[in-house]
Amino acid sequence: MAALQTGSGSRPAAGARFFCTAGRGLEPFLMREVRTRLAATQVEYISGKVFFTTCSDLNMLKKLKSAERLFLLIKKQFPLNVSSESKGKIFNEMQRLVNDDPESWLSAISIWKNLLELDAKKDKHSRRDANPLKRKVGENDITNPKKLKTEQMQELQESRECQLEKQMEAETVEHGGFLTSGEKPPEAFQNDVVKAAGTPDRKDLTFRVSCRCSGTLAKTFTAQEVGRVIGIALMKQYGWKADLRNPNLEIFIHLNDIYSVVGIPVFRVPLASRAYIKTAGLRSTIAWAMASLAEIKAGAFVLDPMCGLGTILLEAAKEWPDVYYVGADVSDSQLLGACDNLKAAGLQDRIELLKVSVIELPLPSESVDIIISDIPFGKKFKLGKDIKNILQEMERVLHVGGTIVLLLSKDHHKRLQDCEQSGIPLNSKGSHTDEPGIEKCLNPGEKTDLSDTVSSSSEAISQGGLDKMPPFGSLVPMECYQVSLGRTDAFIYKYRKSHSLGL
Repeated sequence: MAALQTGSGSRPAAGARFFCTAGRGLEPFLMREVRTRLAATQVEYISGKVFFTTCSDLNMLKKLKSAERLFLLIKKQFPLNVSSESKGKIFNEMQRLVNDDPESWLSAISIWKNLLELDAKKDKHSRRDANPLKRKVGENDITNPKKLKTEQMQELQESRECQLEKQMEAETVEHGGFLTSGEKPPEAFQNDVVKAAGTPDRKDLTFRVSCRCSGTLAKTFTAQEVGRVIGIALMKQYGWKADLRNPNLEIFIHLNDIYSVVGIPVFRVPLASRAYIKTAGLRSTIAWAMASLAEIKAGAFVLDPMCGLGTILLEAAKEWPDVYYVGADVSDSQLLGACDNLKAAGLQDRIELLKVSVIELPLPSESVDIIISDIPFGKKFKLGKDIKNILQEMERVLHVGGTIVLLLSKDHHKRLQDCEQSGIPLNSKGSHTDEPGIEKCLNPGEKTDLSDTVSSSSEAISQGGLDKMPPFGSLVPMECYQVSLGRTDAFIYKYRKSHSLGL
């Protein structure tokens, strides 16, 4: 679990155990990323989550691009047994998540605090080094009023975070009858909550519980009920104080029919929320995954012929800067939004925007190294004809050996299949079960079949004849991943141009 000691340097001594949430289908991208970027070990996954161990500091953890959120792992285990008819017994089982292994909780809190303190010290040193002339030079120096104000605000914030939040106590007392097996009356619960929150020999720590329930459990209990049960257990076990509005610690719990996972969010702002994107278009994690699949090299010419708001180009240019990027679109409003995004990200000098049609690109044949694009999902194009013309024009401008990465809907795929009578199977690299060292994880030593809990890309694609993609001119399909866009699914396809069209 997270029960690892930390050293005095800038990172955990033996590595800490983390997990990231990821959009469905992006797990293989995230697993590759944590290995490459963080030198992570013990990389495992379950649907929507990737677990790993790393010694990386917060500065490196912040750079993860394919993850939604990052958590320090407290524990993961088999699902709760909800077969009992007694709510009280089930609630008691929930409280065991807190009470059965206090060392995991205390160790995780210690690592969490150490990571934040080291990051704060590092940030403080960086700011001091960046402003050497503002350092103290004598005892009679005039106090910087801005610095004094900042320190006062920090003290006020610390004081505020140590105050007892009454709201959770009120909710706990109000719903006391739901929080145990019914052996204690609501008055007893009020006493327990007040006593736990006011224990003088426990270090002050304010917290709130964020709970997500799915599967059978969600049909019986609300997330609020589960959160209150866990909250009471934490107050009684550790003497922490509940603060629903401005806690200094958040506990994340996900309970479903497959696993129970408990962790601490490392950052309050999700990793997927990019500060450099002014107007959101395609999900940034999807855009980054597409760019990573394209194998961009320095000096390459990368084109997005339907760039929209430019999200793919933004993600690519931030990660691979020494590249010539061009975005094209026929919509004035989309190009205007893309221009605003480029300016906000400071990339207006690295990415060129053109107002042209994707089927009439003003580029010489075989002049582009890489094409990455999100194909519109059928509202603006007649897929029966235009999708074929789109690929033909992309194929024309791409040089031999070049790569195309496309985000396609199920309708796109079906239309393309209808255009050809035969198909060829995808390269085996398209299955993310081929990732080396990937294991399904709940508890160490568990021998359950991976397919029981994770719907892999290859499994999803093989259903309904989606394991084949038609040969289209010189474009050879290399990899395919089914990904979630929220309410709908899509497919990331990677092609490589095998030969010149003149052959």
